[in-house]
Amino acid sequence: MRRQFAVAAAAAAALLGLNAQAATTWNVSAEQPDANYLTQNLRQFADDVKTATGGQLEFKVQSNSVLLKRPEVKRGVQQGIVPVGEVLMSALGNEDPMFEVDSIPFVATSFDASEKLWKAARTQIAQRLDKQGVVLLYGAPWPPQGIYTKVPVASMADFKGVRFRAYSASTTRMVTLMGAVPTTIQAAEVPQAFSTGVVDMMITSPATGVDTQAWDYVKHYYDAQAFIPQSIVIANKRALQSLPAAEREAVLAAARRAEARGWQAARERTAGLTQTLASKGVKVQPVPPAIAAELAKIGRTMADEWLKRAGADGAKVLESVQR
Repeated sequence: MRRQFAVAAAAAAALLGLNAQAATTWNVSAEQPDANYLTQNLRQFADDVKTATGGQLEFKVQSNSVLLKRPEVKRGVQQGIVPVGEVLMSALGNEDPMFEVDSIPFVATSFDASEKLWKAARTQIAQRLDKQGVVLLYGAPWPPQGIYTKVPVASMADFKGVRFRAYSASTTRMVTLMGAVPTTIQAAEVPQAFSTGVVDMMITSPATGVDTQAWDYVKHYYDAQAFIPQSIVIANKRALQSLPAAEREAVLAAARRAEARGWQAARERTAGLTQTLASKGVKVQPVPPAIAAELAKIGRTMADEWLKRAGADGAKVLESVQR
């Protein structure tokens, strides 16, 4: 009897071991802090995957770029350092102009126009990533981009020679055309960069303004609504294909829900985030007319430059916004 009990116990332990091995855990690199709605959406995506797979596939979301910094995310996913990662799409613009389609100033400034642009470009973006061993899971938008300054501005002359935070090739080009000096600073480093004089102005969203407590280092926010950038969540293609079919479909289905939820959250949160800036003492105001006219010219210049690089594929996507 004692021997039978020992055999049964060993068999049970072996079975438990097999069940434990069957469960899969993936680390996920999230760019933003926990309070950011993009991170909250990513956590909901992870919860959906865990629920749909009965816990057999679990995503461990590590926020605030603690696993990988923005320049490292795509390569990290390609190499399998992390199976899933989140990255600002325009940060990949040096690889292919299609990754910058969302960041051409004043082409798609409303959520409706931006979503139309995203849907037109999505297949091409997914195809480009797929060739590199990366799967596009979903995209979600930031709020429209505005200009933060320590001091008020009235004309383009106020930007000349000013150290201006940029975060991608497209924002670097925009800042250069504005006559300012672009300086690449990651979001987490923004408060220190302002306090130490590394930068004096920046273009970014109300979400980043709230995340970094912009009221501690600037006094003015100009609601330029210049463009609506996308963050994309991507997966290692080989890792995704290695999953059982049911788990793989659960991931893709959860991603479709996350994309819809991300667009809804951006629409719902933008006004509240902007109001938070105002309630903390930042003066929220429209762009002065003289500056708005010049920024529109910069937008046309950048659209022309982008079309030359993107060719027929790019023209087809931009036409979708004009229909």
